[in-house]
Amino acid sequence: MKKVLIVSGHTDIQHGSVVNRRILEVVKRELPEVTIDSLSELYPDFRIDTAAEQKKLVDADVIVWQFPLFWFAKPSLLQRWGEEVFIHGFSHGTNGKALQGKKLILSVTIGAPAEAYAREGRPNGGLEDMLMPATQVMVGMTGMTLVDPVVITYGVSYALRNDPEQAKELERKADDHAARLVALLRDAAK
Repeated sequence: MKKVLIVSGHTDIQHGSVVNRRILEVVKRELPEVTIDSLSELYPDFRIDTAAEQKKLVDADVIVWQFPLFWFAKPSLLQRWGEEVFIHGFSHGTNGKALQGKKLILSVTIGAPAEAYAREGRPNGGLEDMLMPATQVMVGMTGMTLVDPVVITYGVSYALRNDPEQAKELERKADDHAARLVALLRDAAK
């Protein structure tokens, strides 16, 4: 298997997550050779070690961004990480060739139900309209390849964790999400 780096963009993976934490646990159990970079554990103060993060990206063949959608956007920590790491001369620009040819997988969890994002007969229409334009531009500028499909799970609000029935459903959805991500990783990292 090629080298896989999963960048977890959740802002509080240990205390503020049920689904994203479980997804990462299942992926690590199924694919122990992957590297998981938990930004909230590494950078609780948002002070990103740019050189260390760039080295991890250079060493990886497949990069996964695993994150919950917060208010229709990537979490602030993942956004900050991108601003500090994807800099001119490294990821893009005249000499910025470090990420060319690498594969990018988006793995997204969303608290709201799928219906909240459906638009114009497209089940993920709203999500695609919000998330994909910036992602496509970034992929184009860096020379990476976006792997289809985006792994998305809806209806996994953290607020559901206190109800025993809902908590079981969150676990089931997390396990399903992880299984889809593992299958995609096995294929992408051949």
